[in-house]
Amino acid sequence: MRLFRILSLTLTAALVFSACGPATPAPASTPELVAGTATAIAAPTTTPVPAIGLAPASLRGVRIQVWHAFSGASAEIFTSRLARFNSVNEWDIIVDQAWQGDQPSLFEAVNAALESGPRPDLVIALPEQTLVWDASGAVVDLTPYVSDPDWGLAAGEVADFPSVFWQQDEVNGRRLGVPAERSARYLFYNVTWARELGFNSPPVTADDFSEQACAANASFRADASEQNDGYGGWIVDADWQTVHPWLLAFGGGVTDSGGYLFQTDPNLAALEFLKTLKDNACAWMAADPENPFATHPGPFYEQFANRSALFITGDLTEAAAFSAALTRLGSTDEWTAIPFPGPEAQAVTVYGPSYTLLESTPERQLAAWVFVRWLLSPENQADWVEAAGTLPLRAATLDLLAGYRSAHPQWGAAVDALSLAHGVPQRADWRTVRYVLADGTLSIFRMDVPVSDIPNVLAEMDATAEEISNK
Repeated sequence: MRLFRILSLTLTAALVFSACGPATPAPASTPELVAGTATAIAAPTTTPVPAIGLAPASLRGVRIQVWHAFSGASAEIFTSRLARFNSVNEWDIIVDQAWQGDQPSLFEAVNAALESGPRPDLVIALPEQTLVWDASGAVVDLTPYVSDPDWGLAAGEVADFPSVFWQQDEVNGRRLGVPAERSARYLFYNVTWARELGFNSPPVTADDFSEQACAANASFRADASEQNDGYGGWIVDADWQTVHPWLLAFGGGVTDSGGYLFQTDPNLAALEFLKTLKDNACAWMAADPENPFATHPGPFYEQFANRSALFITGDLTEAAAFSAALTRLGSTDEWTAIPFPGPEAQAVTVYGPSYTLLESTPERQLAAWVFVRWLLSPENQADWVEAAGTLPLRAATLDLLAGYRSAHPQWGAAVDALSLAHGVPQRADWRTVRYVLADGTLSIFRMDVPVSDIPNVLAEMDATAEEISNK
């Protein structure tokens, strides 16, 4: 197993710098939006000087900068919202943006700025990255801003955020951020094909999943061709955002009270289950010729659309691409998004960046918060979901998205599964250790590790995580 550990460390180091891959720069265009939909921010009127200690007039003409790594539709909607805020806020606050390419690049850019400046006022970063900057004293505790009677969020507004989103940025009684965007990986499931195989409902347990995946494979074995005998079930996906909810669904996880712990009975049961699926031809590996070391099979939309796989894993933001693939191939199959099933539970892992304020001046910090508060309005969040296909950050947004839900039933199914959602470890080193989870799982399949040897892989994962965490 020493070979695996070397592989894991090598891949981990590489993935830290390439995890998010190239992204599309934020567009320069800022399309005009219709006025009257959550465009203006009402000035506080209850007291001339709010409890936060600044008068509204102090915001007049303040200019701030935000750094982010949004790409594609998320970058476009963020740019349009930023432009709209600049045109409608009554204090003439100006927000400038700087696109940093991807999350690893953003992390390194902020690190450099904290050392030698100039630093941004607002960063849209992953929570584990923020923990690194907070250790150096650079992060603003948002608790006073959120709770301020004039500038903050009402108690009902805070309760409007699902706790799995809201609690991710609360660490040791301090609020290091608020959610900016959240998504998750799901199992995409061909409902029509499953019915033809004799199944009238999605799997809710691991046994159900195995039965349906193996039945799909059996349908290929029953034909005259031997070339397709490995197809039909689940396309193996070792992305950490896939493996993590599989572990959770089996009652496992990646941490204990003292740090990381992969070698547990529930984790072993989960990985044994997945490897047995592969050994029984109920799961198969799809090669990615452009990235042979990829932990997940890439957007193999056509394999799903042409019924080479009954299940495939995808991010919620990829749902439109999956639908487009079915349309392109002339398929009318119904499909949906389902959580990961275990013996007695189901799970989803939600993930995404948050708005984080960095220490500057009281006026710039408040201006940045006002911008964040405006972005989080239900109306703006509805626009964001419709543009990017992400999870809604607030329950109040759902009333504005009834039409979107009707037109995108997979999105609706994903939202319904939020009651099963979990967050990720609140640890700064999770930004690296998460790849140990992916690399270790990938090695089980790529190296065809026998089920009996999976405990050794978990032990190596623990040793690698400890080595990384102690650096």
